[in-house]
Amino acid sequence: MHPNAALIDRFYAAFARKDGEAMAACYHPEIRFGDPVFPNLVGPEAGGMWRMLTSRATDLRVEHSAVHADDQTGSAHWEAWYTFATTGRAVHNIIDARFRFRDGLIVEHTDTFDFWRWSRQALGLPGVLLGWTPIIRGKVQGMAGGQLKKFMAKPA
Repeated sequence: MHPNAALIDRFYAAFARKDGEAMAACYHPEIRFGDPVFPNLVGPEAGGMWRMLTSRATDLRVEHSAVHADDQTGSAHWEAWYTFATTGRAVHNIIDARFRFRDGLIVEHTDTFDFWRWSRQALGLPGVLLGWTPIIRGKVQGMAGGQLKKFMAKPA
């Protein structure tokens, strides 16, 4: 197995056991992360997001597959099952991830998923009716970003 494929496996194994610290340790200090909810996290924000999400997870289940990597890039498929805390609704999110590596660590991580599908599950009727609109996406991004700022501002 390529060392970067092993790094991706280590990242998702940490996620499956809700270990945000171990996930963050897989990231380069200059990490850039993006997904439909957290579109542009840089440096410590990316690790902070995983610490926040794993520390709040009560019933999270994560499975990953289709890991591929070479010296420069990598990819994986992963799925997560959890209860969205804001609404108490069950979510099954299906995600494809792309990675770039530097110095034996992940320096770029982009997760792609169907936001409308996610919003229908997580938000219920508002997600069904408006989850495809920039209004809902912007509201979710704003709330998530605010939660991350509060989480990261807490003393360690």
